[in-house]
Amino acid sequence: MESEQEASFTRWASDRQLALMRTALLLTGDHHRSEDLVQDALAKVAARWSRLRDEAPEAYARQIIVRTNISWWRKQRREVVADPADRAVAAADPSVDRRMLLDHALARLTARQRSVVVLRYYDDLSERETADLLGVSVGTVKSTTHDALRRMRESSPELAELLGAVEEMR
Repeated sequence: MESEQEASFTRWASDRQLALMRTALLLTGDHHRSEDLVQDALAKVAARWSRLRDEAPEAYARQIIVRTNISWWRKQRREVVADPADRAVAAADPSVDRRMLLDHALARLTARQRSVVVLRYYDDLSERETADLLGVSVGTVKSTTHDALRRMRESSPELAELLGAVEEMR
């Protein structure tokens, strides 16, 4: 029979798995790697559940996802550079969905820039929470956000209106 501790973890994991998957997918842009990140994070949360369940298990899981993804990216050392041909295709097809444009713009960011944008605007974390999660200063979060939004505007000018609204919210 399942213990109360296992049952509480299972309930929590069931409730939060989709939100964690969304974060991982936005960070990586890769469904399979996202699944691996979430599975790894859930396994680590499960191993520490007795200490985490009354504190912040989701923050811990999100931190594992973000840091593991950044470690993977550093090992790969691939920075994506905007391809002018991709921009022309998006501009030529007015029926391109805004979401696809946003995903395209996110894919053009470095791992740190993408992490900051996802945590700040998708997961709605404060600058302080984002800085703590990434292990950087609030100033680094601010400058990285600024650089990321600029880069997104440059790589996807079709999003200028949306990105302008995001900057006004800051």
